[in-house]
Amino acid sequence: MPIAPNADEVEQLLLNARLRDELEPFYDESMEILNVRKLSTTKENEFLASLLAWERAPTVPISQWFEPELKLPTPETLDDETLRMHLANAIHQLYEKRIVLEFTEHLSDRQLYCLIVRDILPSPEKKIDQPKNFLHWHCLDEGADPELWLRYYASDQERAEWLAENGQSLPPQQTPPHVRKMPRRALE
Repeated sequence: MPIAPNADEVEQLLLNARLRDELEPFYDESMEILNVRKLSTTKENEFLASLLAWERAPTVPISQWFEPELKLPTPETLDDETLRMHLANAIHQLYEKRIVLEFTEHLSDRQLYCLIVRDILPSPEKKIDQPKNFLHWHCLDEGADPELWLRYYASDQERAEWLAENGQSLPPQQTPPHVRKMPRRALE
C-alpha cells in the first residue's frame, strides 16, 4: 500500500505547480537547470520563487533603492576625514539594502567613494526584495585588469588555473594596500 503524502508535501507540490505556471511566460534555460539537478521540492520552490522575483523586480538606479534617494556629497567637496565618514556610512547603507562590495582593498578610500558615487549609485539594477538575495558588486573587473586581481585577490588555485590558460607570468601575490573590514553576507 503506498504511503500518503503529508500535508506539507502536498502544499509544496501545489506551490511548485503555481510557481511553474507563473514562470511560464519567462521560460528559458534557467528552468532547464531544474531538470538535471536533483532538488527537494522545497529547495526547487525556493529556486523558482527567486527566479520569479528576478523576473518581476523593477530595474532602478541603486540610489533610488533608498527612501529618500541616497545622494552623497561630491568627492571634490570633502576633506579626507569627512570622506572616510561618508564612505563608512555609504558602505553600511548599501549593505542594509543587501549590496555587498567586493574587491575593494586595492582602492584608496577616495577611489572607493568615487566608485560608489559615480558608478554604483547611478547603476540601474534589479531590486529584488528577498532576504536571501544579495547584489555582489565587484569593484574590480577581473577580465579587464587581471594583474590586479591576480596580485591581490586570486587564490592559489585561481592563479594556477589562470597560468595554465594564459601561459603568461604571474605577478607576485601581495597584501592589498588598503585593507578594510567590509560587511559580508552571512554564509548559510
